[in-house]
Amino acid sequence: MLSHHQMLEIAIDEARIGLAEGGIPIGAALFDANGGLLGRGHNRRVQESDPSVHAETDAFRKAGRQRNYRDKIMVTTLAPCWYCSGLVRQFNIGTVVVGESVNFRGGIDWLRENGVEVIDLNSPECIKLLGDFISSHPEVWNEDIGL
Repeated sequence: MLSHHQMLEIAIDEARIGLAEGGIPIGAALFDANGGLLGRGHNRRVQESDPSVHAETDAFRKAGRQRNYRDKIMVTTLAPCWYCSGLVRQFNIGTVVVGESVNFRGGIDWLRENGVEVIDLNSPECIKLLGDFISSHPEVWNEDIGL
């Protein structure tokens, strides 16, 4: 069984891939209850000119169809936005592990209020990775969060 920090490393790898591609450095991965990797992905909004390809949706799609999501663990480098929080609620994903919520709080309070276990690891690496990107590309970041 992988620890939450080990799971987060996979999401961080995805965030780095996204940054290397010229995109926003946010990564995610979906795991089963035993820590088995089902799918991984990264934000590809810029690369594909598709506003719906957030890291969580990319990982979710790559995981393929699952019979049930209640025991699944969504791991993401950043607190999920409202769009991705809706995905978590729509499919009843039971646990969300967040790398950081300093740069963006997203819907984590709403998820908790609706029975989702949210674990915020407050990762300095995640905070710096996205914080540096926001500082150097504020217009792309503002577009990503709908400002």
